[in-house]
Amino acid sequence: MTHSYLYAAARTPFGKFSGALADVRPDDLAALAVTGTLARTPALDPAEIGDVVWGNANGAGEDNRNVGRMAVLLAGLPTSVPATTVNRLCGSSLDAVIIASRAIETGDADIVLTGGVESMTRAPWVLPKPSRAFPAGDMTAVSTTLGWRLVNERMPEEWTVSLGEANEQLADRFSVARARQDAFAARSHRLADAAWNDGFYDDLVVPVTVDARGTTLDRDEGIRPGSTAEKLAGLKPVFRPDGVITAGNASPLSDGASAVLLGSEAAAARIGTDPLARVAGRGVSALDPQLFGYAPVEAANRALKAAGISWRDVGAVELNEAFAVQSLACVDAWDIDPDIVNTKGGAIALGHPLGASGGRLLGTLAHRLRTSGERWGVAAICIGVGQALAVVLENVTEAKR
Repeated sequence: MTHSYLYAAARTPFGKFSGALADVRPDDLAALAVTGTLARTPALDPAEIGDVVWGNANGAGEDNRNVGRMAVLLAGLPTSVPATTVNRLCGSSLDAVIIASRAIETGDADIVLTGGVESMTRAPWVLPKPSRAFPAGDMTAVSTTLGWRLVNERMPEEWTVSLGEANEQLADRFSVARARQDAFAARSHRLADAAWNDGFYDDLVVPVTVDARGTTLDRDEGIRPGSTAEKLAGLKPVFRPDGVITAGNASPLSDGASAVLLGSEAAAARIGTDPLARVAGRGVSALDPQLFGYAPVEAANRALKAAGISWRDVGAVELNEAFAVQSLACVDAWDIDPDIVNTKGGAIALGHPLGASGGRLLGTLAHRLRTSGERWGVAAICIGVGQALAVVLENVTEAKR
């Protein structure tokens, strides 16, 4: 078996719910991520791409009908380039990378483009289809933006609590205080703002034209540079009257897309650049649905084992900040230096467009390793309904080892 490598990554800025990207279709966002990533490897003939694996969590609106294939067509790639769309909810684009890396390692493909997209703003309302025509009662439209919907009555109630209530339960279980959560959230905004100001994201983000006048969004829209733990402490709990989770210490609803180009070592000549990192380990885990926020703990441990390393070797961690409480619970369980986690900001500040977040994590991690010279990094993400994924990257750039 050969190894799989990460060669390039790019994403759109992440927009706020009903914000600057509200009028941009998800399939157009996906196409921009495709073209933005391929622009970083101009020597690559797109016809050489053996497959496209794309992530999407909802698929209930304009992202229907295999949005990965729609992105390929809208981006102007040859019609001979195939594509599939995968759905592992928040982990969809990281799952796409895992699927693609396996295809490369087994020789089924040599170059695979991966990514993901979500427009939570444009996710439609849906009506359950009646089993008989013209029902006498009222019908309720259900939002497809986030969370459980049209729930099977056979599901235990404890499994189908809201995402927020599930994380209130995590706060109780692991005694994660509100003050820690607010401090973690403020840190996310502070570091994201600093990373943008320092130019870290300049090579990772492609601007999006949002109207006919040529107005563009070129920076993540949700970052609040002035956030402090003291200010966040004034926000009211959302899910329990006496709870600890607020709009300030949880990730926001977001719109955006990301893409990651993978290939074998032999593909470097055709891609026209050296790889940034090797996919060294993968991990997947699952537990009770309401504990989904804690699932990255085992997923990352399994990925490290597959890579043949331990947490002592890891110099960089990108953990999706679905909620501050679940992020802190995971970091505590790993017993690592918190300062290596999300040093360029996280989803609380940057945003969390479900299907795109895994690609963002991995692209950021690869570029963190390249700039810092650290050898090993971990990207991990929790997934609704009790799952998680993790990937270990090995830095292969000409940096200190």
